[in-house]
Amino acid sequence: MAKDNTTVSIGIIAFGPIAERLGGRKHTLEVPTGSTVREIVESMNLGEWISFGLSVAIDGNRCAIDTVVENGAEVALLPPVSGG
Repeated sequence: MAKDNTTVSIGIIAFGPIAERLGGRKHTLEVPTGSTVREIVESMNLGEWISFGLSVAIDGNRCAIDTVVENGAEVALLPPVSGG
């Protein structure tokens, strides 16, 4: 079946407590074309992590939370590191 242009397929790689919350590090999602990382994070019920200082990367390059994802992109969700 041919893929339509209303969705794109992306990979999610989660780290630390985000991976624990999602039940694993790697996930594949179909999201609406034109979706931003912020919209994806919020759709995964992880919106509070944005205010905690979540960093994100697409295909290994750090990017802004409002960056639009393209088909086949790999989005890394990097929670802030704490310690002492």
